[in-house]
Amino acid sequence: MLKASYLKFGAMVGSLPVLFLPAAVFAAPPAGTGLSAAKTSLDTVKTEAGVTAGAADLPTLIGRIIAVLLGVMGIILVVYVIMAGITYMTAGGDDTKVKKAKAMIQTSVVGIIIIVAAYAISSFVIAQITTATG
Repeated sequence: MLKASYLKFGAMVGSLPVLFLPAAVFAAPPAGTGLSAAKTSLDTVKTEAGVTAGAADLPTLIGRIIAVLLGVMGIILVVYVIMAGITYMTAGGDDTKVKKAKAMIQTSVVGIIIIVAAYAISSFVIAQITTATG
């Protein structure tokens, strides 16, 4: 029952980006403006606000936040693999514990693959955004 609730919640949260895609697609700047005008305006605001030159720009900051979150999730999954290994080693021939441990290992390996892919995709996208605006 609890697992089904987690799955439903995960499906709802996972589908949110898809719901917001139409808004992102139709969010075009008004005629006569573009990235260069927006960057000039942001640079003006940055200068007027007195932000130091060493401060990171927004894409770099977002990239760092994503990297930290994915790193924390990776650490959690490695701990999950270790717990699964301990469960597997201490099963003592009990088939239910062995099956549970194997399922935990499979789940965590898939999760680690997803996290590595998400990190690669997000770092690529952030790099492209940084070079496009920069």
